[in-house]
Amino acid sequence: MLFPPNLSDFIEDNHPVGVINDVINRLNIDALIAKYKGGGSSSYHPRMMLKVLVYGYLNNIYSSRKLEQVIRRDVHFMWLSGMNTPDHNTINRFRSDRLKGVIREVFTNVVLLLVESGHIDLKTVYTDGTKIEANANKYTFVWGKAIERNKLRIKEQLSDLWKYAESVASEELKSNASTDLEEIDARKVEDTIDQINTALKDKKVDKKIKQKLGYARRNWPKNLEKYDKQEKLMGERNSYSKTDPDATFMRMKEDHMLNGQLKPGYNLQISTQDQYVVHYSIHSNPTDTKTLIPHLKGFKENFKLLPNTITADAGYGSEENYTFLEKEKVDAFVKYNYFHKEQKTKKTNPFHPNSLYYNKEKDCYYCPMGQPMNYKYERKAKTEAGFQQKLSVYQAQNCQGCPLRSQCHKAKGNRTIQVNHNLNRLKLKAKQNLLSEKGIKHRKKRPCDVETVFGNLKQNKKFKRYHLRGNEKVEIETALLVIAMNLKKMAG
Repeated sequence: MLFPPNLSDFIEDNHPVGVINDVINRLNIDALIAKYKGGGSSSYHPRMMLKVLVYGYLNNIYSSRKLEQVIRRDVHFMWLSGMNTPDHNTINRFRSDRLKGVIREVFTNVVLLLVESGHIDLKTVYTDGTKIEANANKYTFVWGKAIERNKLRIKEQLSDLWKYAESVASEELKSNASTDLEEIDARKVEDTIDQINTALKDKKVDKKIKQKLGYARRNWPKNLEKYDKQEKLMGERNSYSKTDPDATFMRMKEDHMLNGQLKPGYNLQISTQDQYVVHYSIHSNPTDTKTLIPHLKGFKENFKLLPNTITADAGYGSEENYTFLEKEKVDAFVKYNYFHKEQKTKKTNPFHPNSLYYNKEKDCYYCPMGQPMNYKYERKAKTEAGFQQKLSVYQAQNCQGCPLRSQCHKAKGNRTIQVNHNLNRLKLKAKQNLLSEKGIKHRKKRPCDVETVFGNLKQNKKFKRYHLRGNEKVEIETALLVIAMNLKKMAG
């Protein structure tokens, strides 16, 4: 030990730290370097900082303070950092600020290197989602329905006050045209209360009414302004957490109290190939159905193409998703609701619209008694996601006296059914794909491919809760995680 040792002598062959070093050295990080303006005191090199963070996430070290400690005492971190010792503030600033807006490009470059090395080809992917709890207080929440109720209560009480004022001082309010209280805002409420107060100024008014007007004048306008800001912040969601406004309340599988408690979280969607994460996306919607299209659009934006084949479970089976996949010419092995039930149950309900015989040439259905149900009209309907559906309506000619009527339907008139022909066609196509030899193969592989990654993430890496707050920082953490997992698998 008379001479200083070479740290490389302490690094085992084929150790993941070597793979991380080699891969990140090959990455194009010009976008990250461009975030450094230059001048002032010298900065730690962003490539070194990225290596340290990725290796930290690979070893389940997510805290900047713990990273600061291991950089000073762990030989692998010392080798990666070149004996540099950034403190926890520097590490945290790099992760939260420097990686913002560029980490997606870094992840994409890692995936492209995996393609180049022959590990994956992006042609076949398996997609699934999981909910990860946000770093937020689960008891500080804002609900969209609560805002609606509060605004409605203010409107009703203001209307009652106006009616009371009209009954006491109708002459004084005749000249005021502002009596339409269907739509209210802070300014309108304030003006209306001022009008009521002016009209009741010289009148004998119940003491409780005066107190209520005083309370309304002090609180209602500012409350309405607060509700407007909350609705704007909430957007199309139904809730958010006050400590992390980007987090939405969702039901988590990790429910130890078994009471269906809602927790603030994010819906993480990933696509994998051979257990490599090839794409990820963060969503505020708790249901997987609405996430598939934006997830695949993000895939196309990153790689300028879509996969040839995608396999997903029943949570993604909707007319909108099937239509998108068909239009983009992606071979889809995506289950729909009741797919498994159809395979297990041999008995079918003979009165269900799907069980009725359809004559395509005459465009009519036949009920179990053989009576034709003729086409009447087409109506349009919108799904919760805003997708436009076309429903064809058919009606039987005469149900009176039918011996099967009590089993068939309970409506007063003739039976009417609504049929979505496009959805039926897409479901039949999906069923044929799923039951094909290729479909069975992909269905068997899907849980071994994508769900294994989630199991590794939550159980082995103990990552069940984000450590940073906000969409942008949550994306940074997710990218660091999946980059680390990909490089760990690459190292074998």
